[in-house]
Amino acid sequence: MSKPVRLEYGDGHVNVDLPDTAVVVGPELGHVEPPPLDDPVAATRAAIGAPLGCEPIAGLVGPGSTVTIAVPDRVKGGAHATAHRRVTLPIVLDQLEAAGVRAADINVVCAIGLHRKNRRDELESYLGAETLARLPAANVVNHDAEDPDGIVALDDSECGDVVEVNRRVVESDLTVLISHAAGNPYGGFSGGYKMPATGLTTWRSIRCHHSPRSMYRDDFVPISTDSHFRDQLRAIGQRIESAMPRPFFTIDAVLDSRSRQLGVAAGRIPDVEQATWPLAGARTEMTVPGDPADVLMIGMPRSFHYGNGMGSNPILLAQAIGASLARAKRALRPNPVVIATSVCDGWFNEHEFPCYRAVYDLLQTVDRPSDMVRFEDEVATDPEWVYLYRFHHGYHPFHPFSMVYMGGLARELAAAVYVAGATSPGYARGMGAIPVPSVDAALAEAARHVGNDPKVLVVPELSKPAFHLTAARA
Repeated sequence: MSKPVRLEYGDGHVNVDLPDTAVVVGPELGHVEPPPLDDPVAATRAAIGAPLGCEPIAGLVGPGSTVTIAVPDRVKGGAHATAHRRVTLPIVLDQLEAAGVRAADINVVCAIGLHRKNRRDELESYLGAETLARLPAANVVNHDAEDPDGIVALDDSECGDVVEVNRRVVESDLTVLISHAAGNPYGGFSGGYKMPATGLTTWRSIRCHHSPRSMYRDDFVPISTDSHFRDQLRAIGQRIESAMPRPFFTIDAVLDSRSRQLGVAAGRIPDVEQATWPLAGARTEMTVPGDPADVLMIGMPRSFHYGNGMGSNPILLAQAIGASLARAKRALRPNPVVIATSVCDGWFNEHEFPCYRAVYDLLQTVDRPSDMVRFEDEVATDPEWVYLYRFHHGYHPFHPFSMVYMGGLARELAAAVYVAGATSPGYARGMGAIPVPSVDAALAEAARHVGNDPKVLVVPELSKPAFHLTAARA
């Protein structure tokens, strides 16, 4: 018997027949998410009013105080009426107004890190046009990691990492973070210290941890909040706090797979992290029955997470494969095979990812993805690409390096990676993968590594929120 499975592929789906022993990540595994909050607005207001480890906002600011509010960018978090950042921002503005803080003294900073800057209409779509209208338009900005007047260099962190941060963060009387505690292949969970360490710093700071020396350590995968990578985020965040008038006031929501709030906590970051991580784990952690799988199969659309073209841009599709391996390592045998359905047509979406093609070309000149470190300074400081990041909504020129390194995890962890359905197979080969015409062809070739009767673990839709997977008999 066979099991029909529908996999994302390009702009649609492809139907495949797999062995009936295949395990498909989804409802059939019986994972039950914690229930969403009945009233996320009331829960958020209550959390802000009774913060963990510090006074409420009214005790931290007053007339004449300056405040920076950092919010996540468009990449994740939802834009529905009760989305966390959309609900939280007006509550924080109400609290500041009640404390006597003038609107002119409040800045909202979109913590994009090295992502592309968000347009005003995008900010309004997920923060609310009426809410943003409460502030002067010039006070609602994107973090600019290349603004010579907007970045402050601090002493290195306790881990020896460069710390360069948005000037508003250290010069405001209070900085409020609105973020999400959600499963993430980099550093365990988003939110907490990950928010400022990656969203409000520079490429010179980010490359200290989004690098082979951190990402290829044994403790980087499986996903963990107790790793050198996480220690680096924490140390950078704490160094930033040491230069601030008072520590961050963070408001983190744990989100479900539909970006609904499961819980909200506010206050000092260490207390909020400890309050939110167990619930975030209950949403994210899934046990796969039986023994570890031999094959990880993933369905990859053209557009997800970082934006349109992620499933066709060869660097980003490799990143998605590496991240999928990181999330599933505890459910896989050592040296598994990966099969990804990807259109892989070489469309880089150069408007949003302007330097990716050039970085891909450089990748063809080295032996291993980790060797790309030699090109970081040259590419990341290129005036044209920096200009496109600052003024034309392009991703920063260091961003593809962090993606290359995550994609390189496949070389470190997998026996082979097959890309099924690539319409420009050379791009798959250029990322170290093996192009094949179909899933059936990939399974036939995989037999040389895993035999003729492999256990297949299937993640059919990478556009959906991911799980961290563990085999029951790992």
